[in-house]
Amino acid sequence: MTFMPVMWVVWSLLVLVMAGLHIYRSNLTKDEEDQIFLDDSFDHERNAQAAIVAKVNKVEPILKVAYWLVAAMTVIVIAYYVRDILVHLNILS
Repeated sequence: MTFMPVMWVVWSLLVLVMAGLHIYRSNLTKDEEDQIFLDDSFDHERNAQAAIVAKVNKVEPILKVAYWLVAAMTVIVIAYYVRDILVHLNILS
């Protein structure tokens, strides 16, 4: 197997993982409230919101790593095609 199909498969998998994490995070945050509950009778709401925030905080670092991996793989794909163009133009040997 040549390098190009492997490169595209790796890039595609990274993009799918990143998109999946992004969708998961957006599903978590859709139930998040923007209000503060000051009364003690709303402890269950406060606990539910704290649980949502805890889950989002666990996903955030993984999502940032996925963003960086996709960016790095995109640079590799671009560099591969730039090098290929330069070889075909006989600038590089």
